[in-house]
Amino acid sequence: MAETGSIEKVRGIPLFAELDDEGLARVAGLFSEVEAPAGQVIVEHGHAGSGMFLLEEGAVSVELPNGTVELGPGEFFGELAILADEVPRTARVRAVSPIRCLVIGRPDFRRLLEEEPRIAVAMLPVLARRLADVLGG
Repeated sequence: MAETGSIEKVRGIPLFAELDDEGLARVAGLFSEVEAPAGQVIVEHGHAGSGMFLLEEGAVSVELPNGTVELGPGEFFGELAILADEVPRTARVRAVSPIRCLVIGRPDFRRLLEEEPRIAVAMLPVLARRLADVLGG
């Protein structure tokens, strides 16, 4: 069972807003917490992806072929490469400020989506927008 503090952190992430306490506990138990200093590259374009990141604190710069986007607390990145096997990272992500984020690996993420399909539904609008950005649409 996940600690209460971990559940509260996950509860504050919009992606998981619709989950009940049991679902939140399941989600919290799957994530690891990672910190990085300003300037550190978190994800490198073209590399294999094995994890998705959910920002708790700080901001990252997502460098896409057609521009840069900044993400902040409650937002996620790295999802495209872990949703499909053999898909390389589509952007470079660099910490703009010191960050703290939750990270989940591909197998746990897939299991989570099977157990909590509401998460997949909540991700769809963001995924559609990001795919359009990557494809230049």
